[in-house]
Amino acid sequence: MNKDVVYLDNSAVTRIDEKVLEAMKPYYFDDYAVATSEFAYTMGIEAKEALENARSTISNSIGAKSEELIFTSGATESNNLALKGVMYNQDEKGHLIISDIENFSVLNTAKTLEKDGYEVSYISVDSKGKIDFEELKEEIRDNTVLVSIQHANQEIGTLQNIKKIAEYLEGKDILFHTDATHTFQRIPIDVTNTPIDLITIAAHTIHGPRGIGGLYKRDGVKIKKLMDGGFQENNLRAGIENIPGAVGFAKAVELITDEENSKLKELRDYLIDKVEEEIEDVTLNGSRKDRIPQNANITFHYVEGESITLHLDMRGFAVSTGSACFSKSLEASHVILGIGGDHERAHGSIRFTFSRYNTKEDVEKIVEAVKDVVNNLREISPLGKKGSD
Repeated sequence: MNKDVVYLDNSAVTRIDEKVLEAMKPYYFDDYAVATSEFAYTMGIEAKEALENARSTISNSIGAKSEELIFTSGATESNNLALKGVMYNQDEKGHLIISDIENFSVLNTAKTLEKDGYEVSYISVDSKGKIDFEELKEEIRDNTVLVSIQHANQEIGTLQNIKKIAEYLEGKDILFHTDATHTFQRIPIDVTNTPIDLITIAAHTIHGPRGIGGLYKRDGVKIKKLMDGGFQENNLRAGIENIPGAVGFAKAVELITDEENSKLKELRDYLIDKVEEEIEDVTLNGSRKDRIPQNANITFHYVEGESITLHLDMRGFAVSTGSACFSKSLEASHVILGIGGDHERAHGSIRFTFSRYNTKEDVEKIVEAVKDVVNNLREISPLGKKGSD
């Protein structure tokens, strides 16, 4: 890790934990064979055992059975497999419901399904990012097959009441998928008491390796295989398994503690409080109460978030602006617009996200830096700062 950089973009990717890397190394250098059956050679058998042990560790963390977890290359593939896998498996082209502020891997998958002739409804959210539950109920049709509502938003961190949604849909015999990329191991999920049918998870947000994720598929839920090839992952995901990645993913799960999540919440609240106390004209985006512990998204009015980000980078701080997945576009964040913000609010938003490697001192340093940068930029801002009169 670059010791000179204060990294606060942990919802994009986290630094891998050294213990995770150590757990992975033997499956690159010693037991590097592909996973094989009990009737094959020893290295393959040991690789297979490692894969299944990892599957068990990860699935147990959400109360699932081992066979209900499909390993994927990450959250994007898991979301594609969940939505397309369910919709393509129907005899007739059915109806899908998602929210307006989903991650792009859900939004763009839904748009692809629309182009393929499937019906898609987009549920709006309130000013804090909560879905309109009454609108969800009104959108349900006779041919509604699947509802996909994220557990927490990738930008503003707002949590949805997935238990309420899941229980309502269970009574309607409609499948429910949630993208839990940013809540997995941060907010408890237990499928033994919450009837979720499909859950997207990933390792890169919990100090695990990149390129490995998972899709929980409740036993009995039918989905269509998207990639042709071999019969891996219960014949639902062809290709040689990423055994080092799976082992690292499992180790990352084992290392997460309640104490760590409490620490993240303390850092989050400390940053929000200090920014609101020390910097004028700011808006917290998302719910203050129903929020993942590692996320603070704040709009600094009358300045561009891109300018803030670049100036902070020169001072040794890494944060993201607007839509983190849309950094090469000039378009405003669909999430900020979705909660009722205008383009100025969207372009002035900064996302600060914490990890186990951040400290209270990091917060103090970045707040001072942000205050200086924002004040300097407002002096030259063309956005109409009230102080320019």
